[in-house]
Amino acid sequence: MESSTRNASADTLREAISSNTAVAGVIGLGYVGLPLAMEVARSGFRTIGYDVSESVVSRVNRGDSHILDVSSEILRAFVGEGLFSATTDAGALRSCDTISICVPTPLSKTKDPDLSYIAAAAQTLAKVLRPGQLIILESTTFPGTTRDVLLPILEQSGLKVGVDFFLCFSPERVDPGNTIWNTRNTPKVLGGIAQTDLELAKEFYGRVFETVVPVQSVEAAELVKVYENTFRMINIALANELAQMCEKLNVDVWDVIDAAATKPFGFMKFTPGPGLGGHCIPLDPHYLSWKMRTLAFKTRMIEVASDINAEMPRFVVRKAADFLNTRGKAISGSAVLLVGVAYKKDIDDLRESPALEIIRLLQEKGAEVAYHDPHCPVIHDDGHTELQGLPMQSVPLTNETLSFADLVIITTDHSSVDYHFVADHASLILDTRGVLRRETAGHATVVTLSGTDTTGEYADPSRRHVWPRVAATS
Repeated sequence: MESSTRNASADTLREAISSNTAVAGVIGLGYVGLPLAMEVARSGFRTIGYDVSESVVSRVNRGDSHILDVSSEILRAFVGEGLFSATTDAGALRSCDTISICVPTPLSKTKDPDLSYIAAAAQTLAKVLRPGQLIILESTTFPGTTRDVLLPILEQSGLKVGVDFFLCFSPERVDPGNTIWNTRNTPKVLGGIAQTDLELAKEFYGRVFETVVPVQSVEAAELVKVYENTFRMINIALANELAQMCEKLNVDVWDVIDAAATKPFGFMKFTPGPGLGGHCIPLDPHYLSWKMRTLAFKTRMIEVASDINAEMPRFVVRKAADFLNTRGKAISGSAVLLVGVAYKKDIDDLRESPALEIIRLLQEKGAEVAYHDPHCPVIHDDGHTELQGLPMQSVPLTNETLSFADLVIITTDHSSVDYHFVADHASLILDTRGVLRRETAGHATVVTLSGTDTTGEYADPSRRHVWPRVAATS
């Protein structure tokens, strides 16, 4: 009986996929879900996006994208063609043949995994789950989540995995702002609860992605994602510690890294910065660390690397204070301008941005802080950002704002910023990204994470002032 049901469900789904008549569902229309929904729709599948936010659903149904990597033009085209629509009605998921779960997986204040979004999505699905559906979890999590957390909730529906429905894990690999690697051409790792589940998911995602990489289990697929980001986190920590070592040795860290990167084998270039940002790298390794603690295994490299990276904003602020002190100024009462607050270049994402922690620490020490960011016009009060004076608005990068600042800190190296202009009109610059280390124009004194590069004129050390009211950038 089970064999017949299983084969009938699998065969029906397989036929719907191969004929492009399958309806695809995506739960969560954020940085992962909306780009995925666009690629599924581009592949010819009618796609339904489900989100609990009425404002998000209303916006995307108007063809107005809230995600940098999805243009409103493309979104409007798919909405107009009837290939994509969004809803807050979970009942619409019953009509979907495939459902990809793309919900957040944050950490608690104690750095424990918060699976509440996954659990909520699973409970929603359990109420509408029907035979013949393929469920694919995309949210980054620790090994064991799909089998031990998601599956039991789904089976509360009375349906059985591999018999009535099929379950897989496929880690998202979104890199916001990357113009070379996108959702479609980034190889897609895929693991299934059973072989039938995996084969069905391969057929579906094989039509959406250029390359599908199957692994032996859902646990292996889950571990791939957290290992990838742990690898990056540890190597960034090494680069950040190298910067601190170079400061002690009076060596230019960028010189060292650029030279090391000329080695054609056995080396991958990572660069230092003011800290870690984004939803993945600062968080994902802690999912693995937490899981291993339940198995009495201590992930020592993760813990050390996390401490090094978490300390970088304080390192930057200490360096800023020391820099001002050499010019006879206290950090308290000084006007400090941050250039860039997004967690990385050329995007509008503030999640876990080290610039926000730097602002908080500067304010804590009494500095008057302003910022300029062409991609982030406003820092809103989201209930988690512990900054004074929210909402903060980006100020124009003008001669007035630059010359007014006692110190400019380059925290994000956006491509659209004219750093020659910054060097020409600022007096003191702390460059945490190395964009001005070879800058010779201008009169600014520039110091990087590891040392001073150029010397020019300085601001009057007797000045004490606060930021004037200037018009916000549009």
